[in-house]
Amino acid sequence: MRPTAAGVTRALSLAAALAAVGLLPWLSGRDPALTVLRARSAEQEPTEEALSAIRQDLGLDAGPLSLLGDWATGLLGGDFGTSWVSGTDILPSVVSGLQVSLGLMAAALTVALLLTVALVAPVLVRGRGSAGAFAAMAAAVPEFLLATVALLVCGVWLGWLPTSGWQGPEYLVLPALALGVPAGGLLGRLVADALPAVLDERWVELWRGAGVSRTRVAFAALRRVLPPLVPQFGMVAVGLTGGAVAVETVFAVPGIGRTALGAAKSQDLPLLQGAVLALLALGLITGALAVLVRRRLLGPALRDAGLSLPPARPVRAHPAIPAALGALLLTAIGWGLLRDPYAVDTTARLAPPSWSNPMGTDGLGRDVLARLGHGAASTVGTAAAVCLLSLALALALGFLPGIAAGAADIANALPPVIVGILVAAAAGPGTGGAALAVALISWPPLAAHAAALVQEIRASAFLTAQRAIGAPPWWILTRHVLPSVAAPVARHALLRLPGIALALASLGFLGLGAQPPTPEWGLLLDESRAYVERAPWAALAPAAALALLAGLAVSGAAYAQDRGSRRTTGRTVRKESAHAVRSTAVGP
Repeated sequence: MRPTAAGVTRALSLAAALAAVGLLPWLSGRDPALTVLRARSAEQEPTEEALSAIRQDLGLDAGPLSLLGDWATGLLGGDFGTSWVSGTDILPSVVSGLQVSLGLMAAALTVALLLTVALVAPVLVRGRGSAGAFAAMAAAVPEFLLATVALLVCGVWLGWLPTSGWQGPEYLVLPALALGVPAGGLLGRLVADALPAVLDERWVELWRGAGVSRTRVAFAALRRVLPPLVPQFGMVAVGLTGGAVAVETVFAVPGIGRTALGAAKSQDLPLLQGAVLALLALGLITGALAVLVRRRLLGPALRDAGLSLPPARPVRAHPAIPAALGALLLTAIGWGLLRDPYAVDTTARLAPPSWSNPMGTDGLGRDVLARLGHGAASTVGTAAAVCLLSLALALALGFLPGIAAGAADIANALPPVIVGILVAAAAGPGTGGAALAVALISWPPLAAHAAALVQEIRASAFLTAQRAIGAPPWWILTRHVLPSVAAPVARHALLRLPGIALALASLGFLGLGAQPPTPEWGLLLDESRAYVERAPWAALAPAAALALLAGLAVSGAAYAQDRGSRRTTGRTVRKESAHAVRSTAVGP
């Protein structure tokens, strides 16, 4: 029953995504004939005769449903259609872009795995984890900013590597570094957070006592910890393919994400549909491969013993870490709120940091500190709202895993940029549209977490005892199931707050989020990219703020989990002590 429900939901979600793409010209309210005419020939006058000829040629007069039907019919026969702009077949363009993106994904994934190994190795050596603030900061570095800095330093200043294009292996290096470092920070944090609980298991102590080498124990622990994380690796791989639009734009890489973005801007509907279909197929195939790899890693013995890891051991997080990071971030934001973010002083353009402008000025002479402070409400506030919405949706869908699984597969395969394009077409670019776009695709990891917890709690002994004594379902739900699920999923949502802020910043960077002169952090990064070589402080300020936010979220969540675990342990010890006293007093 559950696989059938997931399959139906997956098919419906796939059809809805493709239909939304097919409706893009009508959602945007712009005349697609005019857009196609300008894309074909910018010099040609948009006369009524020319527009009518394009409408007749493309079949626009028949309406969106007819176009979708014709496209789907041709797709069944292996025909992806013809580009509205270039007049060439779609399939070669999609295959070419996908090949480039897959090659870039492989190189970036290699960089990410190397960084993951570097972050995980100290945990294997010490046998205990850390708060993970460094890994979180690495994961929160904006890919497009890292790409710009790498281009300037390694490509322009040092001349070591090419700065744009796609003509050989050397063109892979800089884009792979820009994509791989944030991905490696995320994967390294996930593995490093899960390892300490595995290293506390009884078999590790027995193996060490039997003289098994540390290397073999480490590989066995990694094999034990990886199966639940394999789906996350698959999600990262899909993100490195379709979500690399900003990096592909910086380095002029002809990947599938950049192809989809260009098709959306020119309203080349067949090319956009083909690119999105390729991304969705890639996401579904990657998800299926992740399931197979997970089953292979588990093996019969582990599969019989259960799929879930032991409860994670809380990290001993010192309160000074989140306190220091929070104080630094709040001080910068509060100081900036006291200043004017819109005051233009052309005589002080690109001024370095000074007493009058502690973080320097931007290309229009505006105070960077002021724009950083006033942009916090737009960036962090919107990210927090999206995080709460995703949390509420995940808690609701956690009780419907069969229905949620199919929709989650499609949502995972859609890059934020593509969803942002569709939302911006319907509602126009802006903070609200960017928030809606990120919310539509940010809930699947939280929903999967909630579903796993619900399944575990429903099978627990204490819940069976509650049913046996006649507790009503509403009492069990509100007093036992929800509290047990909501707390860990809320901590998980807090850890994803920097990633959501980064997704919003990426949409702002591509012009799909907040619009000028709004001081949104992603827009600040986009505005400073043109002069980052002359005035790097204008770009480093919002990037450092995103990194501080990531470190604060991770270390704060670790400290909260540590405190909660200590309180729970204390209550358990007191209950056991009281029970022992009563047993001694009563006697046999």
